[in-house]
Amino acid sequence: MSSATPRTSRVRPLPLSGLLRLGQPSEIWFKPALSVVAAVAPPNLILLALGRLDLAAYTMAGSLCALYGHSRPYAARARTLVLVVLGMLGGLAVALLAASLTTNAVVLVTVGALLAAVQKVLCDATRIGPPGNVIFTFISSASLFVPGTLAHVPGHLGLAAAAGAWSWIVGMAPGLLRPHGPERRATAHALTAAAAFAETRTAAARAGAAAAVHGAWHSLLSTGARSAPRRALERLVVRAEVALAAPADSDPGRLRDWARAVRGTGPVPQPDDLGEAADELLGVEAELDSPPRPVHRRLGPLAPLALRTALGCALAGYASLAFGVGRPYWALVTAASLYQTNVTLTWSRGIQRVVGNLVGVLLFAAVAPLAHQSRPALVLCGLALNFGAEALISRNYWLGSVCVTPMALLITEFSRYQEPGALMTDRVLDTLVGALAGFVAAVVVTNRRAGDRIETALAVLERARVRAAGVVAAEHPEPGALEAARRGLAAAVVDLRAAADAAAGEWWQRALPEERVLRAEQAGHRTLAATVRRQGLHTSEGARA
Repeated sequence: MSSATPRTSRVRPLPLSGLLRLGQPSEIWFKPALSVVAAVAPPNLILLALGRLDLAAYTMAGSLCALYGHSRPYAARARTLVLVVLGMLGGLAVALLAASLTTNAVVLVTVGALLAAVQKVLCDATRIGPPGNVIFTFISSASLFVPGTLAHVPGHLGLAAAAGAWSWIVGMAPGLLRPHGPERRATAHALTAAAAFAETRTAAARAGAAAAVHGAWHSLLSTGARSAPRRALERLVVRAEVALAAPADSDPGRLRDWARAVRGTGPVPQPDDLGEAADELLGVEAELDSPPRPVHRRLGPLAPLALRTALGCALAGYASLAFGVGRPYWALVTAASLYQTNVTLTWSRGIQRVVGNLVGVLLFAAVAPLAHQSRPALVLCGLALNFGAEALISRNYWLGSVCVTPMALLITEFSRYQEPGALMTDRVLDTLVGALAGFVAAVVVTNRRAGDRIETALAVLERARVRAAGVVAAEHPEPGALEAARRGLAAAVVDLRAAADAAAGEWWQRALPEERVLRAEQAGHRTLAATVRRQGLHTSEGARA
């Protein structure tokens, strides 16, 4: 079987159907929605009482940090929120310094575009999770066009830091009531996805289950100390892995029963079929001791994405200036919000962004008369839109944008009321300019290395498969070796699928080795099944079916 990849390039069609279809809401949609209200309300109300609502733009920088980390265990969330606050302060500091040193709009747009590229790459490399780089870019880009002096910079950063500290408290507070909530949700999701695969046996269900199991392990292995509840969750994730590797020997009903119990607040179910050898089987200590992949190793593949972001944001800002719009950062942020892992997904996000913003402008027309009744009404409308954006965005990006757009327009009025018609016209124009410029940059900056990453992923998967097969064949494998090999192989299968999906959506890409990817995935899953048989797990599970 030849490993050569055909070099024929082709343009892949862009989707038009299904882009605005609503999905199921996130299981925890209310958490970021309530958190952002709890983080934004106190600073805004204090500033309102002091008559300094014009400073809310700076406290918002810290308050919006509360949007991050909701799927992470609390130990990892604490670290993540600190990094988010520091990153937000860093971007804000650069923007405020630039704004105090020059009023040249072209220079400021250039600084904003470079900042957006850095923020995009760092968010993707660190896998910070939603809402990703968009919030960072929104704050820093808007701050570039707020007049100020160097003497004001420390005070404005201090306001952002104080609000960021409050956001950290808001983000960590739920851990006092349910300290293992995120890990429990991740484990329940893995069990449910594994049950769906055990019933349907489809390729899509298998890919979804593999990703869910991988995500559950990532959640569990990021928490540090192994408490008793976490050990029980590890055993359940092993059961989900068993169902993924040997679906015929698994009971979907039992998996769903475990998932329902884990989502609750009662004790974590403890599958007794793992016996006293469970700790040896899991081999988690060895996994915890292995160093994570350095962030700088993840930056190389993101170079095309960084260039797309810098070029697209700069073009959007310059075009907005050419049209005479007074807020070019709106166009810049629109472009920055588009960029996904490939051109096809970027196109989809662009359509969703434009539709959401246009509908959002109409919503602003309806909300503005109420918001203009008084300053308290303005603050309360902003809070309601904050909640609506986070409550709806998990159903489809465009639906969340319907609330984000009027919220952003209202924020511009915190310092003074403005004529709604002019605001709406500027926003529509900047949305169209930003989306068009952003997508043009995505098409111009090709990502030919996407196919090369498939080759790398195939090689990694083959090495992991050979290693796992060797451990299976060993007469007396090292303690924890089977589980470590199985988990490494499962991660390699997930990474290959992610690389293939990313490359499949790129334009001007050489023909992809789809058959090789399929065969590699099938071989990987067969070896995963062999590790399950070698561990003797499927027999005990089958006996319970």
